[in-house]
Amino acid sequence: MDMNEVTAAARQALTELLDAAHLEPGSVLVVGCSSSEILGQKIGTASSMDAAKALLDGLLPLLRERGIYLAAQCCEHLNRALIVEKALAQRDRLDRVNVVPQPKAGGSFATAVWEALEQPVAVESIRADAGMDVGSTLIGMHLKPVVVPVRTSVDHIGCAPLVLARTRYKYVGGPRAHYDESLM
Repeated sequence: MDMNEVTAAARQALTELLDAAHLEPGSVLVVGCSSSEILGQKIGTASSMDAAKALLDGLLPLLRERGIYLAAQCCEHLNRALIVEKALAQRDRLDRVNVVPQPKAGGSFATAVWEALEQPVAVESIRADAGMDVGSTLIGMHLKPVVVPVRTSVDHIGCAPLVLARTRYKYVGGPRAHYDESLM
């Protein structure tokens, strides 16, 4: 597996997602990743820090450039807790939990994010504005309530299937209501 291709695919997918989602600085992107699936293995069987770091290399520079927070979903062994910057946890008053991810308990991607963030903390849950699911890790529980799938030119990262999503505001009102088209 060419890790440069993983990085390039991640960057391309994220660029297209950000264009579709219209995220503003301070928004949150949740990412779930099976590094095993990137390598073509069954989820949870071949954790790879190299694959995780390659994915992160495609995401983090662009997120930082645009002022968007990353929330890395841990695996089921940590109840899908999330790794975020301490500043985000404080800003949004997120419930912190006491855990440090490891490749086999939390996942390689969460571990790579823990190592890359300035002040990483683990939190129990979040309501993100957009999401990236690499390898069918099931990130839906960490997205705001109205989720819209986003189709891009990238549908796999390595061998892992890729699902992208944005959220939108709920529509309220009835047949007489009018809506702001720019928020749809």
